[in-house]
Amino acid sequence: MKKPVLIVLTSHATKGSTGEATGAYLSELTHPHAAFVAAGYDVAFASVRGGKVPLDGVDRDDPVNAKFLDDSALVDALHTSRPVAEVDASQYAAVFFAGGHGTMWDFRSKAVSALAGKVHDAGGVVGAVCHGPAALVDAKTADGKPLVAGRAVTGFTNDEERAVGLEAVVPFSLEDALVASGGTFRPGGLWKKNVVVADRLVTGQNPASAEGVAREMITLLGGG
Repeated sequence: MKKPVLIVLTSHATKGSTGEATGAYLSELTHPHAAFVAAGYDVAFASVRGGKVPLDGVDRDDPVNAKFLDDSALVDALHTSRPVAEVDASQYAAVFFAGGHGTMWDFRSKAVSALAGKVHDAGGVVGAVCHGPAALVDAKTADGKPLVAGRAVTGFTNDEERAVGLEAVVPFSLEDALVASGGTFRPGGLWKKNVVVADRLVTGQNPASAEGVAREMITLLGGG
């Protein structure tokens, strides 16, 4: 029997001191979820604090989003997500860190960083998209080295952060932080799909890259 895939989501609901709402960006959750399920994987949800996950980018004109939101069992699962600190990494074949600006405030927690490292150390696949790679900045392998060190990675770029006017709101630059941890940052065009694979680490730049990250993860896991 296949081990399930874990999708990890932010619990942070506001953009710094602006008071503007944020959370997990919905399409970065729903499109990967649909891909994992289509490939035959059960999917579980965790969030930094557990419980109800705040959502951003709730666009029902996206049919994948609408199908997810109309599934009461999936919505209930998001409302009762497991706290990351209670997750047993050994139970999962892969972990996927969905984005959304909220991740910039809570994905660099010890529990989130440790989860990424443990799944990778156990031979699992680690994926992240958009701001989700914030989970990788402080993650380390069992030998104490940064998980991204010497690896090609991507994520929401400085140019994209400036384009949405939040470069002075987020607590750090994701692009710069990944580079500081030893990653080789591979940016693509603004809002263009960009997926980077480095061994069992898969990262994507923005919402357009979310499904592509999941599909590359599925390939690494042995296909559907």
